[in-house]
Amino acid sequence: MSGELLTTKQIKALKEHKYSAQGSSLCEPVMQIFWKWLVEQIPRTWSPNMITLIGLLMNVVSSAVLMLYNPDGLHESPRWVYVMCASGLFIYQSLDAIDGKQARRTQSNTPLGELFDHGCDSLSTVFVMVGCCISLKLGQEPMVLLFEICASELCFYMAHWQTYVTGTLKFGMIDVTEGQFTVIFIYTICAISPGFFDNTLPVVGVPLRYLCALGSWLPSMYFIFKTSQLILQGGVGKNKSTVAGSSTIFPVLPIGLLLALQVIIANKTSVYVDQPCLYLLSFGFVYSKITNSLVVAHMTKSEMHLLDWSLLGPMMLFMNQYFNSKFNEYILLWIVFIYSLQNWLTYNYNVCREICAHLNIYCFNITEKPNGERKTSDKDK
Repeated sequence: MSGELLTTKQIKALKEHKYSAQGSSLCEPVMQIFWKWLVEQIPRTWSPNMITLIGLLMNVVSSAVLMLYNPDGLHESPRWVYVMCASGLFIYQSLDAIDGKQARRTQSNTPLGELFDHGCDSLSTVFVMVGCCISLKLGQEPMVLLFEICASELCFYMAHWQTYVTGTLKFGMIDVTEGQFTVIFIYTICAISPGFFDNTLPVVGVPLRYLCALGSWLPSMYFIFKTSQLILQGGVGKNKSTVAGSSTIFPVLPIGLLLALQVIIANKTSVYVDQPCLYLLSFGFVYSKITNSLVVAHMTKSEMHLLDWSLLGPMMLFMNQYFNSKFNEYILLWIVFIYSLQNWLTYNYNVCREICAHLNIYCFNITEKPNGERKTSDKDK
């Protein structure tokens, strides 16, 4: 990926961007007490972005360990792995909640912080949902597993889609915090009794894992319906367009194409059933890249690219099937995974690098600036 990703016009809009959010979920007022205490324990020299990154790494690593023990979603993992995942997610939730507080506390608020936060959240969504689903052993019903992941990806994407349209990120009574606590609860139950969700409901004889799946589908479908209504009402731009003055509908194309490819390929090949974690992560990095592009478009008030190079990976899998190629699908899936990961890393690194250069800041250092200027701390006053 060569050349500048952000234009001068986008950088100017980014500098003028102001974060806007509305609403509060059920658990947030209570958790705010803990989060306000927690941020006071963090040294003022710690960068908010570093706090976000540490939380993401804890979450990703713990989820990755779970996937290594149970790559097909059919087996139980050691109890300590579930404890590790529950702890990793709680740490991520806590650090993700205080990074903004640390920025305000140290007077280091920048547009990069918002982008970095949402970028980490988009990737965390994939790892959390895949980890949760394989803990429930939903690999026994691959299409149920696929629907769970697609629904969570679509919900997160639509939250930022409506933000691109209305200019304000809106939280509901049941939102991310409640969803994370639900996953932590599932991990905790699995740590106590790994086979608990194999038990069946009396009379109907349905395993508890499917009750959990149904419990997530209902709020997801409600969220998608309500958010769709907000988007279709029009945006804050000219003629009810987006903040960038572009179509409010067109952002459906990249996510729609990605989800369609994800479902079509899964139905046509055994590689998804054999390696669901690898398959879902390969598409997950593409989803995260597309979502991050949408966040950048919102913050820079610019049009979103409807076709993305990250979609090349899924298209490779699709074309391999369409032409009935003899190329080994498992090897190709690994190639797609590596390509998607590389594309995700390159894009996010370059965007952060360009923003740091134009705003004259470091990504993980708030006490100094690239030109040698030192930030005045409370101890210096």
